[in-house]
Amino acid sequence: MASKFGMAGGIPERRVRPVWDAIDSRQFKNALKHSTSLLAKYPNSPYALALKALILERMGKPEEALSVCLSAKELLYKNDSFFMDDLTLSTLQIVFHRLDHLDLARSCYEYACGKFPSNLELMMGLFNCYVREYSFVKQQQTAIKMYKLVGEERFLLWAVCSIQLQVFCDNGGEKLLLLAEGLLKKHIAAHSLHEPEALIVYISILEQQAKYGDALEILSGNLGSLLMIEVDKLRIQGRLLARAGDFSAAASIFQKILELSPDDWESFLHYLGCLLEDDSNWCNVVLDNSISPTKLMDCKISHLADDMFDSRISDAEGFIQKLQADTSDSTIRGPYLANLEVERRKQLNGKGDDEKLMEALMQYFVRFGHLASFASDVEVFLEVLTPEKKSSFLEKIMESSESLSTMPTKNCSSPELEGSAVQMVEMYCKNLPLSKDMDPQECMHGEELLSMVCNVLVQLFWRTRHLGYLVEAIMVLEFGLIIRRHIWQYKILLLHLYSHMGALSLAYERYKSLDVKNILMETISHHILPQMLASPLWVDLDNLLKDYLKFMDDHFRESADLTFLAYRHRNYSKVIEFVQFKERLQHSSQYLMARVEAPILQLKQNANNIEEEECVLESLKCGVHFIELSNEIGSKSLTFNEDLQSRPWWTPTSEKNYLLGPFEGISYCPRESMTKEREANVRRAVERKSLLPRMVYLSIQSASTILKENIEVNGSLSDPKISSELKFLLERYAKLLGFSLRDSIEVVLRVSSGLKPSLTTASDLIDWLNFAVFWNVWSLSSHEPAQPNEDGYYKPDSWNIVDSLLEKYILEKIRCMDPVICSPWVEFPILVQLITEPLAWHGLVLQSCVRSSFPSGKRKKKGGLESTSPLARAIRESVGSLCRTVEDVMKWLREQINSSEDEHLETTVSLLRKKGQNEGPGQVFKILETFSSSPNDAELGERISQAVRSWSPVDVGRKIVTGKCTVLSEFLKICESKFKSLKALKQQIAQV
Repeated sequence: MASKFGMAGGIPERRVRPVWDAIDSRQFKNALKHSTSLLAKYPNSPYALALKALILERMGKPEEALSVCLSAKELLYKNDSFFMDDLTLSTLQIVFHRLDHLDLARSCYEYACGKFPSNLELMMGLFNCYVREYSFVKQQQTAIKMYKLVGEERFLLWAVCSIQLQVFCDNGGEKLLLLAEGLLKKHIAAHSLHEPEALIVYISILEQQAKYGDALEILSGNLGSLLMIEVDKLRIQGRLLARAGDFSAAASIFQKILELSPDDWESFLHYLGCLLEDDSNWCNVVLDNSISPTKLMDCKISHLADDMFDSRISDAEGFIQKLQADTSDSTIRGPYLANLEVERRKQLNGKGDDEKLMEALMQYFVRFGHLASFASDVEVFLEVLTPEKKSSFLEKIMESSESLSTMPTKNCSSPELEGSAVQMVEMYCKNLPLSKDMDPQECMHGEELLSMVCNVLVQLFWRTRHLGYLVEAIMVLEFGLIIRRHIWQYKILLLHLYSHMGALSLAYERYKSLDVKNILMETISHHILPQMLASPLWVDLDNLLKDYLKFMDDHFRESADLTFLAYRHRNYSKVIEFVQFKERLQHSSQYLMARVEAPILQLKQNANNIEEEECVLESLKCGVHFIELSNEIGSKSLTFNEDLQSRPWWTPTSEKNYLLGPFEGISYCPRESMTKEREANVRRAVERKSLLPRMVYLSIQSASTILKENIEVNGSLSDPKISSELKFLLERYAKLLGFSLRDSIEVVLRVSSGLKPSLTTASDLIDWLNFAVFWNVWSLSSHEPAQPNEDGYYKPDSWNIVDSLLEKYILEKIRCMDPVICSPWVEFPILVQLITEPLAWHGLVLQSCVRSSFPSGKRKKKGGLESTSPLARAIRESVGSLCRTVEDVMKWLREQINSSEDEHLETTVSLLRKKGQNEGPGQVFKILETFSSSPNDAELGERISQAVRSWSPVDVGRKIVTGKCTVLSEFLKICESKFKSLKALKQQIAQV
């Protein structure tokens, strides 16, 4: 029943208002005081209790809030004759929702609707509950009940949208679409339709069933008048005709659209596709779940006969000329881009002329070359040219500009490249006075020149491998940020340069300065997250993962509110959009990786103390949840939501960095490419990671019984279920490495004996050593016979194999690295992972073995570590081996850190200050250093001149050195903690 007039949940509104006023002003203590007074007067009021629960939840007392909510729920069920109103229920729903108890909120509304089946407000509240739970079938049923109750069009559309969502997200079949169509037809026959959104939903239902003729008939009939904007109506009509295969009529429709809106680039592509009868923009469009963006530039080779193709292309060219002649607005780019697209289609169909395409590109450059979008505009058209033609085009562009070199970048020698960088920096400095009166947040004249200089310097580093060019690029960008600190392009370039140099703490600072929030955490965090996952900056990594996962989880919790808002405002296309967006984020490859990496980080952080590690594992349900996640991964369709266009050219994706390896000279940022190979690689990586928590848990359990009394030759007292599950997971892990279990063991044995030179590539090294650690535990605890090698193999040797592999690869890394303060870090992240993953898991196994060997009472165990058995001896030697290995790493780290900071600083800056040399790193640096030493205050203005004076190359160099030392120090702390734990373990063994 609805509340009486002037009453709030059965209480006079004047008594409730002070509580809400205090809540709205966030004075929760005051609100609680008012709430207590209210409850004293109305002790049996569910609404008063619901208000108190809401206040407690806002005060950060979730357990108390839940208890009060449950009391209100009980009261509600006891006396429902008066208090069963929507205000009380909606307040309870808010609290239950924030406490992640959607089921309790739903049960309240279900009970209320059962008691009062004709109450529309309660039914809408119940519908909202189902929206929050994404229960599309229940949504449909509830909406149908409301429609039958009041006959309103909106409730019918709620039901139809719920049916569509079943088809989109739950793979519902054709029968559901027929049901939706039938419901709409019946309503239209009786009442017609009155909202444009209702018509769009109806057309989409028909379109999903390929009933294009019926949809066109509806659109051209009386209902079509609901669409007031002519261009919108024409777009739908053109799409339907194209999907129906009537390309000629569709082309005419898109031609009309272009005449009304000549800059509609998408419609031009549809127009040209229809002219050439290319259905690639239509046949692959999945209307029911299009969570991946359509690539409109994709097209097929035309099946038309040559004369027909030529005729259609000629028609397109004539129409484009007409559009250009009729367009007076000089800012419209569509008709001129259209020329380029026509030439591209000719090229793709073997009828192109490189010279004509280059001429069209030059005309576009002359007209729009000043725009920041020019490069991205022409990128796709350059792809059809040969490298020689691209160079020729670049040469023509440079010839048209008096201020630039006439040599194309690709063919330039290193001195010529340096010369172009010098010219651009000089031009930047020369143009600075033009920006003296501008607001610091405004874009400055020529600020993109410094980004270009950075790219040239990076290319010089790639050619020469001279570290000075990277240092110089950092100096240039830091100079630009001193003058204007809001340039996100500089920050992203610096982020990647600092990462490559090993100053990851500085890279993370630059990432934080981007002020990444909300959805940018999904699209931008790829710039820093992969590097952080392999770093020793665990506190920063923990914050990064927590912030990202919190945003995602909050969005999943709150996105239903947007969906219900769209229902309430009758914006049905947004209903579908919001749900599909939520689905897209839930399938995010980055989200999946973060969900797995966050618990692994916890395991790494607590690996030195087995009791703390067991607490973490218990909180993770012993890794069972992640095994379930791993089982689901194979059926998940992953989405890649990263904004790759914001990445520098030398690292087009997080998996590629041209500064680390071969590069073919492509100097543009490629378009996003969602290849099956990339998806498969991510899926395998996540699946491997998701097995780790459970394997760590099983290994600890198995190791605890290895030294117990009555050890058999081929087995132990360990639970056979644990051993069999560990073997099963090892088989899965081996399969993900591309081998069977037996073959994987053979690889490990052959590498340890020197018969095979290396385990595999660096990217798989960590996974192989993890496998070796878990295989060791399983081989010792299982009842299966050990696998022999050529020299005869017995189980305790598996300890020595793991020890030798860890020692081999860890010491290899520290020996092959140059002094890390003055060189890029390539091997360092692998060294960090070796210590924090396989060595850490092996250390946990040893801790479990040693702990189990201590007497639980006064009576001493028979056997154990005091035994002279090969197994006990192997464990003692293993602990000693790990101690020595970690100690070697600590010694190496201290040598790197304890060197003189001034010495490191001098080495870094000296890369740029070489007297008497007019080539090599430092040419750009000299210009900036000279300019900053004596700026013209009158020309530059006070703000810019002060900024220029404040730039200090020494400070930038010191920042680089300090940033590297910070990372080394954090890694040293990890190693010292691990060494302390191993040393204590060694002492425990001596006491047994």
